[in-house]
Amino acid sequence: MIQAVQTQPLVEPAPYLEDVADGPEKAGAWWVRAADNTRIRVGYWPGGTKGTILMFPGRTEYIEKYGRMARDMAALGYGMAAIDWRGQGLADRPAHRRDMGHVRSFDEYRQDVVAVRHVLDQISPPKPWYLIGHSMGGAIGLRALHDGLPVDRAVFTAPMWGIQMSPFMRSISGLVMGLSGPLGFDTRFAPTTGPAEIMAFDNNPLTSDRDNFDYMWRQVKAYPDLALGGPSIRWVSAALDETTALLERPAPDVPALTILGELEQIVAPEAIKHRMARWPGGRLDIIKGAEHEVLMEAPAIRDGILTSITDWFDGAG
Repeated sequence: MIQAVQTQPLVEPAPYLEDVADGPEKAGAWWVRAADNTRIRVGYWPGGTKGTILMFPGRTEYIEKYGRMARDMAALGYGMAAIDWRGQGLADRPAHRRDMGHVRSFDEYRQDVVAVRHVLDQISPPKPWYLIGHSMGGAIGLRALHDGLPVDRAVFTAPMWGIQMSPFMRSISGLVMGLSGPLGFDTRFAPTTGPAEIMAFDNNPLTSDRDNFDYMWRQVKAYPDLALGGPSIRWVSAALDETTALLERPAPDVPALTILGELEQIVAPEAIKHRMARWPGGRLDIIKGAEHEVLMEAPAIRDGILTSITDWFDGAG
């Protein structure tokens, strides 16, 4: 007698931390496994009739960080989906050290994007779809556009198309990356990084807005499993490989708005300017007084950014 093989559902309900998200009502979250069996988490906030934003977060981030953004976008007529990439949020973490950001190649994140598409196919959020890619999510998002992500328009906020390094770190980076694999220490924290720590507001490189700064850190204090420390040496090597490869490619045929804070200290502004100067149908806005987290800035700055984003999605930007 031949027994039927029972397979696990592709998509299963996942926890959503509603008490710290400050997002719209009726949110949902799901687990889905990528092709290599890594489990990631996808969240969705329903909105209005204008379509759905695919929010690709940055390194260390998680779904609930974008609850306020989803609430604002719902009020403007957009639903929003967000992702816990592998190695962060509540997604599967590295076996050797769960507080370290680690991948061997950015192709692993491409598997995550494919898995996200499976979730979207099942929950069928309203179209058209739009992309917002922040920081590392900007690199993943740009690659996804090259891979045919079905969005009408894209917005990038402080996209990681290059990484700021001190002159000393840049001078030794090739040597460190080249030796780390053969010597077996590429799964250690990258130089100058380490375990997760609560950041002080004064002189932080993320935002000038105390309320949004405290909002982010309240989430991590309430749910320490969301916290993530520095990246591995291998992650940095993979990130440098990916950003170099992306800059060598022509721009994808998708209209794109990129928003960059004037006071950016984490990603490389020159790489962003280089990319956008060669993007037909693209526009670069540099925001006076803004830091890396342009979507978490003070209301006087953030309100104008949200208007620019919605105008862009509406085709008026």
